[in-house]
Amino acid sequence: MTSTAITKPSTGTWALIFLLGLIWGGSFFFARVAVMEIPPFTLVFLRLGLAALALHLYLHGGHGLYGVLRTHWRSFVVMGLLNNVLPHTMIFFGQTEIGAGLAAILNASTPMWTVLIANRLTSDEKLTPLKLAGCVAGMAGTVVMLGPSVTSATSAPLWALALPVLAAISYGFAGTYGKRFRGLPPPVTAAGQLTASTLMILPVSLIIDQPWTLPLPSTSAILAVLGLSLVSTAFAYFLFFRILATAGATNTSLVTLLVPPSAIILGVAFLGEHLQPTDLIGMLMIGFGLILLDGRLLSRLRNTA
Repeated sequence: MTSTAITKPSTGTWALIFLLGLIWGGSFFFARVAVMEIPPFTLVFLRLGLAALALHLYLHGGHGLYGVLRTHWRSFVVMGLLNNVLPHTMIFFGQTEIGAGLAAILNASTPMWTVLIANRLTSDEKLTPLKLAGCVAGMAGTVVMLGPSVTSATSAPLWALALPVLAAISYGFAGTYGKRFRGLPPPVTAAGQLTASTLMILPVSLIIDQPWTLPLPSTSAILAVLGLSLVSTAFAYFLFFRILATAGATNTSLVTLLVPPSAIILGVAFLGEHLQPTDLIGMLMIGFGLILLDGRLLSRLRNTA
């Protein structure tokens, strides 16, 4: 159980949340480009391994990195599994069948799962009637998006649509579990979990994908991997843990409100993607649920009424 009080995010923290949303929206675009040529397990390894290397080079052992790794390695293994290995693998497998925008919308259910999980596992982020309404709206939006795959053989496979939702549940557990790293510098926390994640996914990639047998990816796929690992992972997790330390799991998870629009714009502009009416309806319902979870907009409206 966690009892540390959560303060309302400052304007600067909200700016970081906005930036992180844009960066993570780009991750779905990069992943869609790369996964067309690189198998998911190997892509997960490249994303995590290059990001871990970048952070180790950045830190140069500073902030007591190696001592922290020795002391907290078990926690980093759990966090790396929940926040990296499981969700990235599920999203990448899903994106072999669905586009960047659709995957991002489905993954936007993360705050709903975070609220439910935090309510159960923490003492400072309890479920309120407004948050419950937000969860219901968000879940309903997810169901609307999954529905066509159940009733129509021409839609994307149900398993591909379900994987980003399962990834969102994993992120929900990660957001709550990650609160224990508040006392550590954000880059150390990011480097620790990425290092653990890389070591976990490496043997999986070697055994299943045998990457040495794969053809050399195209330039666009290589650039997508670099964007995915260095921008959307190394730098993004630095921001993530910095925000999490001050804003709490639920507020941090609201970053997903900004992820779908950026992913959709990139997918439409560069990949020729388009969304079905049910996808747009589902996105609006999820977005409404996130607004209810945040509560600030409704509070302002009541104050100005």
